[in-house]
Amino acid sequence: MTEPIDLGEQAPPTPRKPNNRRHPVMIGAGVVAVVLGLLALAMPSPYIVESPGPTFNTIGAVNDVPLIEIPGQKTYPTSGALDMTTVYMSGGPSGSVRLFEVASAWLDPRKSVTPEELVYPPGVSGEQIQNRNAAAMDSSQETSVAAALSHLGVDFEEDLSVVDFADGAAAADLLAPDDVIESINGIAVTDINVLRDELNASGGEPVELEVLRDGEPETVQVAPEANAQGAYQLGVLLETDFEFPYEVKIQLENVVGPSAGMMFALGIVDKLTPGELTGGLHVAGTGTIDSSGNVGPIGGIEQKMYGAHQRGATVFLAPEANCGEVVGNVPDGMQVVKVATLEDAVEAVTVLGEGKDGSALPACG
Repeated sequence: MTEPIDLGEQAPPTPRKPNNRRHPVMIGAGVVAVVLGLLALAMPSPYIVESPGPTFNTIGAVNDVPLIEIPGQKTYPTSGALDMTTVYMSGGPSGSVRLFEVASAWLDPRKSVTPEELVYPPGVSGEQIQNRNAAAMDSSQETSVAAALSHLGVDFEEDLSVVDFADGAAAADLLAPDDVIESINGIAVTDINVLRDELNASGGEPVELEVLRDGEPETVQVAPEANAQGAYQLGVLLETDFEFPYEVKIQLENVVGPSAGMMFALGIVDKLTPGELTGGLHVAGTGTIDSSGNVGPIGGIEQKMYGAHQRGATVFLAPEANCGEVVGNVPDGMQVVKVATLEDAVEAVTVLGEGKDGSALPACG
């Protein structure tokens, strides 16, 4: 006789769940997304990142070599610092930046991010930019010497010569390369500003130019044309040649661009003037300069203020035309003085260097 099998309380076997293939697919998709995101962050981006660069004391030395040296002339002791400021520029034709660098710069108040097309014209190469900036530095050194000597009342010669012509310029049929412009409407052209003022005063009516061509005087009449800003021009590219009574050596390598002109000029003035201009203060600044001492705007002023502040400057000289970028971006504890001319800069440093109240000095905003 067959005995019954006692199953007791044993539960029936649990059926196996079907394989869920969605989880591996989702994990794989996530890994792919992360990898693609990381690759995207590592890809080149069409932006320029500006960050604070080093500063150089124009009345000091770089690697034990005086930044400004005036052989054969009596110079005077200096103190404190007159720092020229610089900016590191990453990206553009000289080498692209990665997207993660751009993202990091956007979060850093000391840095700025600008689309590449707003900084460099299309098709320009890194070598062309480097050559152009090196030429701008050479030119700024010459104009800084001219501005300083003008401020000190030292005579020198300045010639404007024709290099090239704009497309369609009427002057192309009347002037020739290497023509030296001696006068305009009977007024001696002692610097570029004389020429500009007379051209603007003409209102577009023909002006009479006296030029020196192959060593012989020539007289031509040219009708200036207004540019997009309403300023009247000849449509010619001019080169300035200076002849100074003595040599001023500016010895600085691996820095390019025109923005150190004002601080070079201040350094020259300090070295050639009795007394210590800064009174021991740590002053920094920036700005282009022409031979008449007019200070022009520059790029990257926010980064330059941060860089100067990090290196101990308590006073910053800013071009008047850059005041819109200065307001709201001044580092704590730094006084910014706006300047339009070399005379403004000398006066500001003199007032502060003598320990006088500088609250009345012009400020941005």
